[in-house]
Amino acid sequence: MSFATLRRFSKTALFSVYLLSFFYTLHVALPVYVNSTFLSSLVPEKFVGLIYTVSSLLTIVALIIIPRLLKAIGDYFTTVFFIVSEITCLIGIAAFKDPVIVISLFIISSVLVSLIYFDLDLIVESYSKDTDTGSVRGLYLTSANIAWVIAPALSAVLLVGGEYWRVYLVAATLFIPSLFIFAERLEKFKDPLYRTVHFTDGIRKVWKNKDLRQIFYASFLLQFFFVIMTIYIPIYLHEHLGFAWKELGVMFSIMLVPFLLLEAPLGRLADKVFGEKEFLVVGFLIMSLATTLVSFVAIPTFALFALILFMTRVGAAMAEIMTETYFFKKIQAGDAQVVGLMRTLRPVAGSVAPLAATALLYFLPIQYLFVVLGLFMILGVPISLALRDTK
Repeated sequence: MSFATLRRFSKTALFSVYLLSFFYTLHVALPVYVNSTFLSSLVPEKFVGLIYTVSSLLTIVALIIIPRLLKAIGDYFTTVFFIVSEITCLIGIAAFKDPVIVISLFIISSVLVSLIYFDLDLIVESYSKDTDTGSVRGLYLTSANIAWVIAPALSAVLLVGGEYWRVYLVAATLFIPSLFIFAERLEKFKDPLYRTVHFTDGIRKVWKNKDLRQIFYASFLLQFFFVIMTIYIPIYLHEHLGFAWKELGVMFSIMLVPFLLLEAPLGRLADKVFGEKEFLVVGFLIMSLATTLVSFVAIPTFALFALILFMTRVGAAMAEIMTETYFFKKIQAGDAQVVGLMRTLRPVAGSVAPLAATALLYFLPIQYLFVVLGLFMILGVPISLALRDTK
């Protein structure tokens, strides 16, 4: 891409969305891998999963309601309000000491993060065509993944001395540019026609469409994987294997590199050459094998765990871009209710996965949680094979 072309692109609305995605994701990713250990300093470790479950259940309700809100107010004003509220919540988490207040703000923040992500989904969809969905989505996810790679190492630096409040205050500060980018450069965003589709009608629509139904199953498995790994890998590596945060920060940054390297080129390949089905199958196989290995490596060796975690995300990156690309090729920009249903899978997994993990931990040591998760991921193979490929 020439400098002149890059300069022209930098003035487009789509570039603004990519930039917004970077700052949004950076603010989300900064505390995401320390949240569970931070919450365990406020409540007993066994109750941490319940906080995530409450957050997820409230998010489901919010995602059911939001299409009506978008139709009444519009995406622009709704998203500005959500961004301001999220910044306020993070500042509150950093400032307050009372566990009840902090946990309440954490739950509200978790809901807002999902709602903002939902709004951005609709905006990106409005700027993409079926023929380039994979490319647009790939670049969108890549802009976010740059932030995912940076964030863990940065949070490890901020956590020197165990000062968790620094992480949340910096996360709030890093989100402020998103407010200005959205307010100034996307003010003219034209809302698509948000179809009035009742929640039950949306479920019926998805259920009757085999391809949509199967990609929902695949997406749920992927979100289930993310929830378990995000909550329990930091606890396992830090509390049980004794890795220091300065090691974990670097390890998690290495772990997330596949999202940065793979999603954009795989999105283009899915558009132009292969379709999504083959990549989904391989992605779930890699996730299953690598996640299972976590349970059988008990020696806290940095290089070995970094490699294993890296491979789990090679598979997850393949699965993520393919589920995103396939889903958005099957819908239109105005299908807010169907997008909402897709995004409820994250909080549904967020409510189910911690409860399932809590039940398993009554019978199994935490290290064997990952072999169960690995076996669960193998279900993604027959689900993916049942899809009708777009190529």
